[in-house]
Amino acid sequence: MNVNGTHYISVWANEEEHQIGIINQKVLPFYFQTKYLSTIDEVLNAIKTLKVRGAPAIGITAAYAVWLSFILHKGNLSKIKEDSEKLLHCRPTAVNLSRGVSTILYQIENSTQSLTSHQVYPWAKKFAEQEIWACYQIGKHGVTIIESLYKRKGGTINILTHCNAGWLACGDYGTALSPIFEAKRKGIPIHCWVDETRPLNQGSRLTAWELYHENIPFSIVSDNMGGLLMMNKNVDFVIVGADRIVQNGDVANKIGTYLKALAAYDNHIPFYVAAPVSTFDMTLKTGMDIPLEIRDSSELQKIYGMYHNQWEEVSLFPDHYASMNAAFDITPASLVTGYICENGIITDKKQIKKIIHYE
Repeated sequence: MNVNGTHYISVWANEEEHQIGIINQKVLPFYFQTKYLSTIDEVLNAIKTLKVRGAPAIGITAAYAVWLSFILHKGNLSKIKEDSEKLLHCRPTAVNLSRGVSTILYQIENSTQSLTSHQVYPWAKKFAEQEIWACYQIGKHGVTIIESLYKRKGGTINILTHCNAGWLACGDYGTALSPIFEAKRKGIPIHCWVDETRPLNQGSRLTAWELYHENIPFSIVSDNMGGLLMMNKNVDFVIVGADRIVQNGDVANKIGTYLKALAAYDNHIPFYVAAPVSTFDMTLKTGMDIPLEIRDSSELQKIYGMYHNQWEEVSLFPDHYASMNAAFDITPASLVTGYICENGIITDKKQIKKIIHYE
């Protein structure tokens, strides 16, 4: 995607400098800052503190991190496995992270020759490219839903999103936003309702920033306004990303997704989940089996923003007030109209395994 006329991806690697590059999502939309990670501790910190976030993006970061570990430990498999375990536990809900780690680690472990970092690097790069390609295909498949709505309804198509599932979260293109970007390219008039997505405001800070740079009309709304918009017939289509989708079609996604799905179901509005095949986890049967991350309550208590051109932290309530900061919730498959992945659109939950080529 483009930022001020320059093309960027949100995660990349510098093979010669032995570094992983990321766009620092913590300081957007007020600053555009890139960071370079040279150690596994720096990678872990970037993932844990959400400098890099979004299921596909942290999967790509993790794949490059295994390559980086190979370099730092000169191919010592025991040390690489230690780093891999640390990576696997830093964000438990998004299955893409484990996909990135396991894909590269498996190839290192099963190599029949003595490896160099220049042989490991292409494996990580290929993983990244496949994730980005998958997101591009999600846009191609998903835009057909928007085209169908436009042919039937005419006028501007109003789409509601939750959290950030755009190119920042995915390397490029995005999941939930990929069909929206594609609709813009096709000239379909669209408008996005952007949930602020508390507590970290990833909708108002990141999704809105992406839409702004793509010249797509949008309005930021409070998380609790979605139901009213749907009741008043101001929403034609709801689309979200995912951090994990399991056998029965249950979806783990950013906290608040479940409530949007309930409102969409009650108002007979299509509710779609967009995610690459790497987000589907067929080892778990239902959403109740998904490990849900509980993050530090300081994220709920404090908020960051600009004050007199200074980046400031503000407390919303006293430190000693009890609070709980669940990062994800579970949306039951019964509330999902369909799933958009690189292999197509899945509307029959019984076909999930077949369409994602798990069987």
